[in-house]
Amino acid sequence: MSPSFIRRTPFGGDAPSRPHALLAVLTVLVLAAVAALTGPVPAARAAVGLTRVTAFGANPGALAMYVYRPASLPAGAPVVVALHGCTQNAQGYADGSGLPRYADRHGFLLVLAEQSTSNNPSRCFNWFQTADSRRGQGEAASIRQMVAHAVSSYGADARRVHVTGLSAGGAMTSVMLAAYPDVFASGAVVAGLPYDCARDTAAAHSCMNPGVDLTPAEWARRVRAAHPSWTGPWPRVAIWHGDRDTTVVPRNADELRDQWTALHGLSQTPTRTVLIGPNSTRQEQYAAGDGTVAVEVDRVPGMGHGTPVDPGTGPSQCGAAGAYFLDTICSSHWITGFFGLHGAGGPPGTGGLPAPAGPAATGVTETSVTLDWAAVPGAAGYTVHRDGAPVATPAAPPFTDTGLAPGSVHTYAVAAHDADGRSGALSGTITVRTSGGAPAACWTSSNYEHVRAGRATTSGGHTYAKGSDQAMGLYNTFVTHTLRESPAGHYTLADDGCDPATSAAAVTTTTRATTG
Repeated sequence: MSPSFIRRTPFGGDAPSRPHALLAVLTVLVLAAVAALTGPVPAARAAVGLTRVTAFGANPGALAMYVYRPASLPAGAPVVVALHGCTQNAQGYADGSGLPRYADRHGFLLVLAEQSTSNNPSRCFNWFQTADSRRGQGEAASIRQMVAHAVSSYGADARRVHVTGLSAGGAMTSVMLAAYPDVFASGAVVAGLPYDCARDTAAAHSCMNPGVDLTPAEWARRVRAAHPSWTGPWPRVAIWHGDRDTTVVPRNADELRDQWTALHGLSQTPTRTVLIGPNSTRQEQYAAGDGTVAVEVDRVPGMGHGTPVDPGTGPSQCGAAGAYFLDTICSSHWITGFFGLHGAGGPPGTGGLPAPAGPAATGVTETSVTLDWAAVPGAAGYTVHRDGAPVATPAAPPFTDTGLAPGSVHTYAVAAHDADGRSGALSGTITVRTSGGAPAACWTSSNYEHVRAGRATTSGGHTYAKGSDQAMGLYNTFVTHTLRESPAGHYTLADDGCDPATSAAAVTTTTRATTG
C-alpha cells in the first residue's frame, strides 16, 4: 500500500490517510480496540535466525518478508506462511510460537509476513479493508507474492503451501484461504474471524465482539465470491480459540466452522470429538466422505486471547510463554500435524503407493495402543494418523502410541510413503478404546430433562449436548434422545445404541479404505 500522504495518530506512529475523513477517524477508533488483539512481544527470549527478503515481487501491500530456512531443507519442501498479530512482528511470532522448531524437525520452509506502522499504527494486518483483503490487491497480493517467491527461489512444493496466523493475522489467514484457494492447501486460524465479516473499521469492532451471526450458506457465499471462477477443492481449515477470549469472542470460532463446513458440504455437527494435549483441549473434527478431516475446531479451556504454547523439550511441546503466548497446549505441534507435515510424505494420496492392508490393534493398555499392519512393497516408511491427524512416522510396523488417557477412544489409520517422501493412500480405520477409566454411562430422556440434569444446554429454543455441542433439536418435553457420557461431563448422541456394559470394548475395525 502506498499512501498519498502520512498523518500522525494518537498511537505515536505514522498511518496512511484515507480519502474520506470519516474513514480515517474510524480507523483510529477501531485500531484502539484492535490493538488489544495481541500484546507486545516478550523481550527476554532467544531469537531464531530469520532472513529478510527484499525483492519478492511488486509488493502492493508494502509488507516485509522474512524466511526461516532449516539447515537441512529438502528439495520440494512444504511452505508454512505465518502471520503475526497486532503490535507484534515476524521475529517475535517466530520465537513465541515455536514454529521454527517444527520447521527443523519436519523440513518445511517458514515464511513470515510482517506489517509496518506505515500501513497500520498498531501493526495489524488490514483484514477489514477491502483494498487489502481481495484477490490481487494490497496486503493479500503481497503475501501471495511471498509464496510465489518461496516456490521459485527455494525450490518449495507449490502443492503443499499452508498458512496460519494469530488474531488480526488469523483474520488475514481467512482472507488468504478465501482469496487464494488455488494456492493454499490448508490453514489454521488462531483467535481469528470469518472471511468478509467486516468491510470497514466500524464493522470490524462488531465482528470481534460480540461477533456476527450469519447462516452457514451466507458465510460460504462470501468465500465463493472471493474467487468466483474457482471450481477446485477448498482448503482444509483448523480453527483454534480460547473459550475465555473476550477480545475476539469464541462465537467467531463457531462462525468460522459454519463458513468452512458449508464450503466442504458438511454438517455443522462434528464427526467426532476428542480431548487432546496436557489441558484436555476439545478437538471437534468434521470429516469428508473419504475420512479426511476437512475442518477442525480446537477449543482451549480456560484460555483468553493469544497463541496456545507449551514451553518445554517434549515432542509435543513448543514456544515461549509471555504476553499473548499463553501456556496451555502447543498449538504449533497440532497445527503442523493438521497440515500433514509430521510425516515426510505430506497429505495421504500424494504418491502412488497402495493403502496398508489389515491395520489392527495388537495390544491395549490404559495409556497405550500397539498397532500392526501389512508392510507395503516399496515403502520407505509410514505415517500413523490418530483421530485424523498424523502423529508418528515409524519406519516399519508395529508401532506403539503412548501417553493416552485411560478409557479414551481413538481412531487410527496408516499411510505408506516412498523414498521421495510422497504419501500413498490411507488405510481403513480402526477405533480403539484404552483400558481403565470410568465406564460410559447412557441416559435416555427428553431434551427438557437432559437440560435440567446438566447433560445438555439450551440456546435460542434449541438443545445441545454438553461437551460435544451436538444439536438435539427443540428444547421441550416431546423430543427424546439418548446421550452417552464419556469421559465424565462430555456427552454425545447415541440414539443408534448405547450399552454401558459393552462400551468399553477394546477394538472395532472398519474395512472401508480411503484414498486421502
